[in-house]
Amino acid sequence: MVSHKEFVGAGKQPGLQVWRIENMDLKPVPKALHGSFYTGDAYLLLFTTSAPSYNIHMWLGDECSQDESGAAAIFATQLDDFLGGGPVQYREVQNCESNTLLGYFKSGIKYQKGGVASGFQHVVTNDMNVKRLLHIKGRRAIRATEVDMSWSSFNKGDCFIVDLGKDVYQWCGSECNRFERLKASEVAIGIRDNERNGRAKLHIVEEGDEPAAVIEVTHTRALGPKTAIAPSTPDDEKVDTSNRKKGALYMISDASGSMKVSAVAPSSPFKQAMLSPEECYILDNGVDKNIFVWKGPKANMSERKAAMSAGQQFIKDKGYSNKTQIQVLPAGAETTLFKQFFSDWRDKDETTGPSKGYAIGRIAKVEQVPFDASSLHSNKAMAAHHGMVDDGKGKVQVRIWRVDNGEKVPVDPSSYGHFYGGDCYLILYSYRVGGREQHIIYTWQGLKCTQDELAASAFLTVKLDDSMGGAPVQVRVTQGQEPAHLMSLFQGKPMIIHSGGTSRKGGQSQAASTRLFHIRQSSSRATRAVEVEASASNLNTNDVFVLKSPNALFVWRGVGASDEEMEAAKHVVGYLGGTASQVSEGKEPGDFWSALGGKKEYQTSKSLQNVVSPPRLFGCSNKIGRLVVEEVPGDFTQSDLATDDVMLLDTWDQIFLWVGNDANAEERTGAPKIAKEYVDSDPSGRRGLPITTIKQGAEPPTFTGWFQAWDPKMWETDPLDRIRARF
Repeated sequence: MVSHKEFVGAGKQPGLQVWRIENMDLKPVPKALHGSFYTGDAYLLLFTTSAPSYNIHMWLGDECSQDESGAAAIFATQLDDFLGGGPVQYREVQNCESNTLLGYFKSGIKYQKGGVASGFQHVVTNDMNVKRLLHIKGRRAIRATEVDMSWSSFNKGDCFIVDLGKDVYQWCGSECNRFERLKASEVAIGIRDNERNGRAKLHIVEEGDEPAAVIEVTHTRALGPKTAIAPSTPDDEKVDTSNRKKGALYMISDASGSMKVSAVAPSSPFKQAMLSPEECYILDNGVDKNIFVWKGPKANMSERKAAMSAGQQFIKDKGYSNKTQIQVLPAGAETTLFKQFFSDWRDKDETTGPSKGYAIGRIAKVEQVPFDASSLHSNKAMAAHHGMVDDGKGKVQVRIWRVDNGEKVPVDPSSYGHFYGGDCYLILYSYRVGGREQHIIYTWQGLKCTQDELAASAFLTVKLDDSMGGAPVQVRVTQGQEPAHLMSLFQGKPMIIHSGGTSRKGGQSQAASTRLFHIRQSSSRATRAVEVEASASNLNTNDVFVLKSPNALFVWRGVGASDEEMEAAKHVVGYLGGTASQVSEGKEPGDFWSALGGKKEYQTSKSLQNVVSPPRLFGCSNKIGRLVVEEVPGDFTQSDLATDDVMLLDTWDQIFLWVGNDANAEERTGAPKIAKEYVDSDPSGRRGLPITTIKQGAEPPTFTGWFQAWDPKMWETDPLDRIRARF
């Protein structure tokens, strides 16, 4: 095994290490300059988590030579080898980096002209003779690109940084928005604190209001006489959500000799069983400039080693842009992005090592949190993970209405907890936290209700919300996807969901003669009973079922079922009427199977109850004239919530839409449609998740708990003023 002297300390400590390729060798880049890249160079980056698990990134500048990119690929393979073949490898190209890489540099990455060939070195200096102009682009992924030092480089729509060594000027175009100013300020602070060791002075300059001193300084030293400023330019096209999800799966055979690629499945979602441990595969998401190479643990060595070059060859053969990202994934270290193309992905329960690293730090903390109602108000992470604002008992009131002919009609409290698939309901839950009354409106939409009722339920929700001053949290729930908190409102009784019919007087459709109710407990111990088709294939070893046929009533208990689920079954039996016989899985009498129409295969694996996917945050913005969605890279924080946008938080089993106070009308009305498209285009086949709409300043703990160190007072001061105070 080839080992470079730089590898000796590689991956020993959690964090980031960066090397530049210099004369076909590796030279470390000082920590203070991480995130600065010369466009004429190639780099190798290693990110180590505390698990430990490793990400290796090969970064190629637009002007780097063939030789340098070749050397970077060789060093990446050697480093992968040195770390035991377990790292995930990424090929990154300037301006098209993965969110994983961008996430390491929260205050943005900088592209500098030149490179090693022209004698540019990475050294931290207090050098005050710097002279450069940086163009700041982006709202979530921030890129600062060095451009010609001339007024002709400026435009009205963006921020620029005139860096003159001991003075750093942030220039704001008249059409750039607040959030862009905020992000540009972070870049300016980073230059002062990291590159100048805190020894530079920061200034803010507005277009058209440049102080004479600036014009003087820049005129004599840098920019020449001020000319007319160009109009704003549109941002690069963003790939829309609907096509980020198209994937095809190919098998690679003998990557060492002549590589052959054969199709396995033309479109996602895929099944995990399609990946044989003896082979390597390419998952082609080229429409989204992304391909993945998966290395089977038992594939031959030459195939595993040639994975990255197989990916590069595939891009050429397909005629994809050379900006296409490649991720090389060993089994057990698959990224969230890769796993989302599979409808049934399960991580190995007992795996140690790399795969653990992907339950990102802050989720790993949440995952271990068992449910404890008494600490709901103090433990926000737990509240978020279990989807509970409180335990459902702190209620001032619960009120339920059914949507009927475009109006809301109160439901008789004696039938609270029963929901019919032919109806839509509005459920208003009011509770107190620290003396303040809070409200949630759940809009429950049955799978068999009419288009008119769906539209009316949305309209009535907005009306109810308006009548309460716009403060309530709104949660849209599709039948069968009820969040844990809604299930907990019926005080120890399960929520019972009937497949069809309606709760109107005499309006229930004739119930089937044989009915099967599936009872399952949520992670917060609330239960619900959902009527499913009476077929043995619907049974599940983890749960309890109640089966009523014309001449018998059974309670079937799966091996993995809980006592609470058995308790809930009593309520269902009470509702159906009659005396039930208890049946244990594996000891069923013949008439149980015949009532279900015969034995069939059903889910018998003890499911991993907690498959944790790291949450993801997206901004929905029409700042470029149409609505686009862009992911926030890395571990997100409260300050990534742009107050002039609508943000989408995906926590896997539900979606939150956060509406900033300054979001415009198009963003407010377009975002729910985007949230629905986002879920419907998910390659793993998730559908119909609860979508919760939250207003800035009225965030419940189910939302804030996903953010570390949430500050409820943050919105009381202007974020721009806060960051300017650091100037």
